[in-house]
Amino acid sequence: MRVPPEMLEVRRIQPYQATKGYVCGGCNSAIPAAVGHLVVVPTEAPDLRRHWHHSCWERWGDHGDLAPTS
Repeated sequence: MRVPPEMLEVRRIQPYQATKGYVCGGCNSAIPAAVGHLVVVPTEAPDLRRHWHHSCWERWGDHGDLAPTS
């Protein structure tokens, strides 16, 4: 799903804020608790919020592609 960058809220999660694990929206791999990452929320569809590794977001997400095909 492509979303224009201006329609996304990207939040940085610090390691101390990451109290549980998540699955990365880019690579579908684990983001363990206590690992800094990003939370990306489409402003028009907050229920599509996803957690991303920093490197995955740089590779796919900053182009607005919220569902990359690996």
